[in-house]
Amino acid sequence: MWTDLKAPSLAEMEVAAHDIFERLPKEFRSLCEGLIIRVDDFPTDEVLDEMECESEFDLLGLFQGVGLPQQSFGDVARLPNMVWLYRRPILDYWAEHDESLGHIVRHVLIHEIGHHFGLSDDDMAGIEAQAE
Repeated sequence: MWTDLKAPSLAEMEVAAHDIFERLPKEFRSLCEGLIIRVDDFPTDEVLDEMECESEFDLLGLFQGVGLPQQSFGDVARLPNMVWLYRRPILDYWAEHDESLGHIVRHVLIHEIGHHFGLSDDDMAGIEAQAE
């Protein structure tokens, strides 16, 4: 039993993140139609600099794209909205807290998407409660 436990690979965490996203409330998922979810071990050096992180473990996730308030019908073609989940910082956080890995990934997804679309912490807490 214990000998079979291991941290999820990048691919396994990406599959889990997509599954968790599909279980979020429909009205929340509709904010980000066509959203791409990617998992990488760490943020790039450029992201770490831009976000003024002190360590590569400081950032669990990142939303890149255009939120609904900034979108307009006259927009030229743009890159799709993406959420990056950073596997190693998430696993580090998981090791130090008493939460399931799925709960942490769901929390990061909701907060990265929610903050970008201007949702309040109360709104996001409600979405998390609905998703449980």
